[in-house]
Amino acid sequence: MLPLVVGIAGGTASGKTTVARKIHEALRETGIAFLDQDSYYLPLDDMPVEKRGEVNFDHPDAFDTQLLVSHLEALKAGRPIDKPVYDFVTSTRSGRTTQVDPAGIILVEGILVLHLEAVRARLDVKIFVETEDDVRIIRRLTRDIKERGRDFDHVIAQYFRHVRPMHMAFIEPSKRWADIIVPHGGNNDIAIDMLVGALKERLGAPRR
Repeated sequence: MLPLVVGIAGGTASGKTTVARKIHEALRETGIAFLDQDSYYLPLDDMPVEKRGEVNFDHPDAFDTQLLVSHLEALKAGRPIDKPVYDFVTSTRSGRTTQVDPAGIILVEGILVLHLEAVRARLDVKIFVETEDDVRIIRRLTRDIKERGRDFDHVIAQYFRHVRPMHMAFIEPSKRWADIIVPHGGNNDIAIDMLVGALKERLGAPRR
């Protein structure tokens, strides 16, 4: 039986990873493979470090979608993959990889997984996590400053130059492809519980 492929999209700092983690915890006995789109940023080794901060990381062209799709296909076929490990401090791949084994559920999480047709076409369940814009920008500020070594002015400039325009152009419109919309991000335990129940039901249904 083919695995159930679940895509989770939403704006930056919307709570996508929290939703994915809670699904993983609830369904871990079934076995879950996790592909985060952030791991598939294109390597920027040939670009000076000081220039990498100018890259539009929220545009579809920033991602190695071909590699993500090939890894997804491999997992669906029952083969393990070596997922890149991305270093957000240096804004390029670290050179290390993490082995991901095939499982009954494959979670694919990222800002553009519903926008990218090559990814979307391979999803059995499509989820969009929706959170208010002011909450998302505060979360992003906190994350990028504390965890990714950014300064306040850089995060704000990046938000208005890249993050917000790309959200309006690509991420928000991709919501129309969603089967399920989870409001209030990872804090919506009622919606997540209902989602877990629906996934359990889908797991028990025949799939080709």
